[in-house]
Amino acid sequence: MTDASRPLDWAPHTFERRPYRQRVARGPRADRQLREITVSLPPRIRDRDFPIERPLAAMTTASAGDLGHLDLVHGRTLQALNHLQLRTEAVDSSKIENVDASLADYGRALLGVGANASAVSMASATAALSRMIRDAATTRKIRLEAILTAHHELFHRHPEEAHRAGRLRTTQNWVGGSDYSPVSATHVPPPPETVPDYLEDLVAYANRDDVPALVQAAIVHAQFESIHPFIDGNGRIGRALIHAVLRRRRATRHLTVPIASALVAHRDRYFGALDEYRRGSAAPLVAMLASATSIATAESWRTAGNLRDLRKGWADDVGGTRPGTPLHRVLDLLTEEPIVNVELVVERTGATDQAAAEAVATLVGAGVLAKAPRSRRAPVWLATSVLAEVQDLSSRIQASSRRLRDRA
Repeated sequence: MTDASRPLDWAPHTFERRPYRQRVARGPRADRQLREITVSLPPRIRDRDFPIERPLAAMTTASAGDLGHLDLVHGRTLQALNHLQLRTEAVDSSKIENVDASLADYGRALLGVGANASAVSMASATAALSRMIRDAATTRKIRLEAILTAHHELFHRHPEEAHRAGRLRTTQNWVGGSDYSPVSATHVPPPPETVPDYLEDLVAYANRDDVPALVQAAIVHAQFESIHPFIDGNGRIGRALIHAVLRRRRATRHLTVPIASALVAHRDRYFGALDEYRRGSAAPLVAMLASATSIATAESWRTAGNLRDLRKGWADDVGGTRPGTPLHRVLDLLTEEPIVNVELVVERTGATDQAAAEAVATLVGAGVLAKAPRSRRAPVWLATSVLAEVQDLSSRIQASSRRLRDRA
């Protein structure tokens, strides 16, 4: 079935002509002379139901069941798995927006010891994702305040966007096309004065308990992207909302599987599914999210085993350790925090500065840690085997996603 002939299962966006004028004349003549635009108005969804067909219902149920089983088995006992998954998700969500940096630079940004702008942005995305999930877990609600706070986390260190961090847009924005006006945009979201009401409606839907969790997460995400309530950062905040919904619904209680790793493998298809949602078909995005969840869950099982093997191998490399000693505690820390400096080791293990430095030196000598490049003034060490697992988890999810798509 082609996209054009796909049956509608959701209310399509409507369109309205609106006057438009650039605040400051910029760009080519067509941008400067634009006087009218067509804005896309999403449906209100507070009380809307998605008529899910049986095959898709079975798919979402199976995906949610697999996710819940992983969370039950490893969620409490392997905290390191969640840290690794969370960072994989934040990194790949940033890549969808063409924000990329080396893991070493990303680690320096997490430690606050200096890194390039992309790495700082990725570290900020991690903080934003963590904050939104934590708020949903503790309040059992999706709250506009949490969305705004997460957006502030994402941009408060950005030199050009800090003044808008945590603030809803007050001007018209658009997706695609020109940098100067909506003259050739692929999507023109609703006018800024309508955004608060749309978000109130979105939050009401997100807090319902009578919708399957994965369906709810997909529709909340698509609706948020359609509203586009911020000037920048909508994609990363919108994907964080997926995890916030899953956590609020207790589809997960401890883990954050890297769904974005599967989405980045099909970036164009993912954006296409958002376009189909706007045309009145939510099923493609629901199916894509269910498939991404299943793949990310399956590969996370493998990573859980790999982390345990790594930790055991490190103990063998240093000739064994005794529980409670600084060296033992540092080895435990590295499965959660594979990029460290002495200050972090002291903070997280309770060791003295000298004991922390000695433990790091021992682990460097055993090949467990390696000094990060360009960190002579503020030394940073990398647990390279864990970082390799971060990259491998992302690569495996993307490869599995592509194979599944090729068979379809």
